[in-house]
Amino acid sequence: MIRTAISIAALAGALAVAGASPAQQTGATPTVTEADEFVADAEKQLATVSPPNNQINWVNATYITDDTDALAAADNARVTELQVKLANGAARFASLPGLSFDTRRKLDLLRGGIVLPAADRPGAADQLATLTTKMSSMYGKGRGTLDGKPINGSDIEAAMGTTRDPAKLQEMWTSWHDNVGAPMRVDYRQMSVLANEGGKGLGYADTGAMWRSGYDMPPAQFAQLTDTIWNEVKPLYLALHTYVRWKLNEKYGDAVQSKTGPIRADLLGNMWAQEWGNIYDLVAPAGAGDLGYDVGELLTAKSYDPVRMVKQGETFYSSLGFAPLPQTFWQRSQIVKPADREVICHASAWDIDNADDIRIKMCTKVNGDDFTTIHHELGHNYYQRAYKAQPFLYKNGANDGFHEAIGDTIALSITPSYLVDIGLLDKSKVPGADKDIGLLLRQAMDKVAFLPFGLLIDKWRWQVFSGQIAPGNYQAGWDALRLQYQGVKPPVARDETKFDPGAKYHVPAGVPYTRYFLARVLQFQFYQAACRQAGWKGPLHRCSFYDNKEVGRRLNAMLEMGQSKPWPDALQAFTGSREMSGKAMIAYFAPLKAWLDQQNKGKPQGW
Repeated sequence: MIRTAISIAALAGALAVAGASPAQQTGATPTVTEADEFVADAEKQLATVSPPNNQINWVNATYITDDTDALAAADNARVTELQVKLANGAARFASLPGLSFDTRRKLDLLRGGIVLPAADRPGAADQLATLTTKMSSMYGKGRGTLDGKPINGSDIEAAMGTTRDPAKLQEMWTSWHDNVGAPMRVDYRQMSVLANEGGKGLGYADTGAMWRSGYDMPPAQFAQLTDTIWNEVKPLYLALHTYVRWKLNEKYGDAVQSKTGPIRADLLGNMWAQEWGNIYDLVAPAGAGDLGYDVGELLTAKSYDPVRMVKQGETFYSSLGFAPLPQTFWQRSQIVKPADREVICHASAWDIDNADDIRIKMCTKVNGDDFTTIHHELGHNYYQRAYKAQPFLYKNGANDGFHEAIGDTIALSITPSYLVDIGLLDKSKVPGADKDIGLLLRQAMDKVAFLPFGLLIDKWRWQVFSGQIAPGNYQAGWDALRLQYQGVKPPVARDETKFDPGAKYHVPAGVPYTRYFLARVLQFQFYQAACRQAGWKGPLHRCSFYDNKEVGRRLNAMLEMGQSKPWPDALQAFTGSREMSGKAMIAYFAPLKAWLDQQNKGKPQGW
């Protein structure tokens, strides 16, 4: 997850109102010159308030107290008020002819760049910032139970991945969703009403439409694009779902998991059933399931600690020709969970000063998942540094899916050959071609399984913002979308006293989620392009472009563009294509899809 200067929900409030020209004050028709001046002044103001706001939010995320909550809420309100005033100012120039490309683009970014916009009235930004800060802190302090004893979010995630007792899985799932999600229900309703008021004030139908407008196309066209991509990859997901359901039935029996219908969400090795890799041992193909190594065990055997894991991640980027991380990164990042205070453990990458003060925030454990996460989070940091010379409003990814996909592309290169290159895996233990189905299935349990979850989070919020899901149907709407897209169901009955969406960090924090769906698609496009550039000739899933300076050069050329051009331009710069598509992902998993179809013969598909 990225934490950028102007894209996180908590940003909120105003040092000064954007300067109003005499023409603006009198209501006269604005001019091109005034629009240029307005944009320049807006960028200056935002660049001024951004670093101290980032510092305050960093302290709040890494040292949660009532005092840091109050400081963050107050400063976030201040920045949001400024953003709202600038967005309203930008709206005045929206239909003005004759604007330069950059002025037009920056006006659009100002107008649509607030994730949760407050209404342009006294107190609205304070109220919105207080709610988002409160809910984020509730999440950070949240506890579930295991064997009746409290367990924090980081530990419950780990336990969900290793526990195979369905009663204990049900306890952890239910306690987390009940204790963390349900208490947020009223606050979330109030927050969504306030954000919608702000979005409509900026000229959007609702806040969901505003979110969908940030992709260089009309909101309805973007929604259609996500549906098109989902329909491309849906057959692969359905094949995986059918196979995994059958294997879970073999493990637990009909009383726990039936052979037909949806999968019980808590059995999939993840609190949100968003990634299923932790139960690979239950579904591994006979004779080919043992991959011959476990990354976590390799790290432990080589005496890796969390800091060394991050340094190894840095080594990958250095091998592509990127400069080392600054010393301040190592001095200021939160790499392990502090023992003496509450923090938000959800992994994120931060750009504090929009220049060189880049950091990650993690509660790293020595395991394969966190090794992958480190490569992902560092991708944000290298992207941030690549575009640091851009004007303030262009200091972002080509779209938010790009920002998430960069590190994921690098993480796809954590292949056996990469592990050999860095000395983690002995060459004699590299799995042979007979293990390819196992390797692909292990990847699919995370990459493919995530796709519908990555789509439905915002599908739910879009419908909440539009009114299609009424406040009295929050839980029912959530359960219906999870069933429709994921084919999963909760382990216990849910009613409208519950609020399961709040048990996922991005919902109370107000972080749009479609970016992660896009990233799962884009990373395979980027990866396929990088492997072609590296001259890779073997199976795509075995490719590693580690230590390839040409790939690094071309990748940096895309990264340093930031958000200065429409995303198809950035995509074309690296891949040669202007189309976001699931085709590269389908090509990557083609051998697995054929194998799954064979395994699933005669078995019911769907739910």
